[in-house]
Amino acid sequence: MLLELALVFVKICGITNEADALLAVAMGADAVGFIFAAGSSRQIAPARAGDIAKRLPPDVLTVGVFRNHAPKKVVEIVNRQGLGAAQLHGDESTEDTLYVRDRVPRTMKVFVAGSDKVPNARKWGTDPILIDAPKLGDESALAVGEAYDYRLALEAPAGLHVVLAGGLNPDTVANAILLARPWGVDVAGGVEAEPGKKDPKLVAAFVKNAKSVVLPDCDEPATGPYDWEADAAL
Repeated sequence: MLLELALVFVKICGITNEADALLAVAMGADAVGFIFAAGSSRQIAPARAGDIAKRLPPDVLTVGVFRNHAPKKVVEIVNRQGLGAAQLHGDESTEDTLYVRDRVPRTMKVFVAGSDKVPNARKWGTDPILIDAPKLGDESALAVGEAYDYRLALEAPAGLHVVLAGGLNPDTVANAILLARPWGVDVAGGVEAEPGKKDPKLVAAFVKNAKSVVLPDCDEPATGPYDWEADAAL
């Protein structure tokens, strides 16, 4: 029996302006992310993100990235700005995550690589999940821009679609995919000229290198490409 081959889903995150959003789309990205977390160098106002999202092709997934926002606020922003998905990047409880997921079907919970939460990720009820860089010792900040052992993503429960993030750039993404076998990859700083401003050459190279790795569909860690449209219709 021949195995079906699947291309990796690519999300370009930390979009702060329309030009970078259109660039990501033109280079073949499947999704763009807008960060609403306070204190981020890539933070964007929800209304501005909504304006940009309206100018993008309908088949491009627009993702609002939140960190410890009130669940009702997450749902309000996503719906008001016409975004396609919510990404919860903080310490959201299972209850808060499920509240958002029930109202925003395309919800993705983020977990820290190596955390004991990763093997139990099903409790948060989202598919896909995103696995990001591990913490630096006792530091509360994530290892921004630092590569890590991407095989830690294999600790996710079988059957969940995993989006890999943290330390990825055009030079590291292909090997990271081979090690972790994720459904998708997510990048922000690794394709920037400066915080909040994308580098066209890096974006193009990242998407090309990620899409060049074609993994056979199998039962580890998930079966088949994720059907966002079917999920949103639930």
